[in-house]
Amino acid sequence: MNSGNDLIAEFLDYLRYERHFSPHTGKCYAADLHQFCGFLLDRGGDPSTATSGALSHGDSSSAGAIGAGYAGGNGGGVATAAPPVAGTQAGPALRTKVLAVDTNKVREFLGYLAGLDYSKATVARKLATLRSFYKFCVKRGYKDANPVAPIRTPKQDKRLPKFLEVNQVKALLDAPNDGTLLGSRDRAMLETLYSTGIRVSELVGLNIDDVDFLGEAVIVRGKGRKERVTPIGPTALTAIRKYIELRQRDSRSPGFDQQALFVNKHGQRLSTRSVRRKLDKYLLQVGLDPDISPHTLRHTFATHMLNAGADLRSVQELLGHQSISTTQIYTHLTTNRLKEVYDQAHPRS
Repeated sequence: MNSGNDLIAEFLDYLRYERHFSPHTGKCYAADLHQFCGFLLDRGGDPSTATSGALSHGDSSSAGAIGAGYAGGNGGGVATAAPPVAGTQAGPALRTKVLAVDTNKVREFLGYLAGLDYSKATVARKLATLRSFYKFCVKRGYKDANPVAPIRTPKQDKRLPKFLEVNQVKALLDAPNDGTLLGSRDRAMLETLYSTGIRVSELVGLNIDDVDFLGEAVIVRGKGRKERVTPIGPTALTAIRKYIELRQRDSRSPGFDQQALFVNKHGQRLSTRSVRRKLDKYLLQVGLDPDISPHTLRHTFATHMLNAGADLRSVQELLGHQSISTTQIYTHLTTNRLKEVYDQAHPRS
């Protein structure tokens, strides 16, 4: 009989090859299943001190033991489910426990998470992981029913996304010194993020050939490997063109990745982490909130578009959202802005 390790590794491969999940998402699913398995084997104890010995966070083999290993994860890496570790005592027992889980056991796990004071959003994500995993088990004939199906996702607190004001965006975009190769690259990256609203993972995945300078558009590969064509403004295109010209003049250029649009100082495709580090540098430089992330520029793009009169459906398409409900959160931001305008302008406000 296959072990529980093989079962979870099979699920991670399913996410990778059939669902085309990103490396980052795969890692999150693997980590959630890692914790759940630790809970099952240790009856709710801390997985980092699980007595089974097979699930200690400090043991690199433990992640492999339950398939918690999407290799890569820099936004452009290749995701691979880690092979199970042979000979672990947790294997057969783990599979039995995983497949024996019922709705009460899932509720018990949720109680365990509540005791650890996790946020509602984190609990909802972990529950979604289990829901997807057991749906897979039913689909493959390993279980008759999904034990997570009767459980409702906890209602989450509404949190409005942060966004930058127009003058703050201008200060940030003007911060890089575009007279240098790396400075021009950083300027082009920031301009592209704000001009298109694409995700940072989509940004680092761009190839030079994806940029249509004449048509003022870029080909973006989003979640699930879905492609979309997104408009890009002339200011961003000018910044990209300048960066490419400086890059081509560099003596090291022949050794650079000739496909990737944005590369690091060694000429290799830039990682999402590197983009975050560069952004942090310029936030400090212009005195903006250090908690701002590359994703904040995506929120800023959507908010500014809606404030300027763009319709929700168009913004949904531009952002690559599968459901318009995901895009609707930005209407709260624009409503707040309309209220401010109303209060300032209406005689009886």
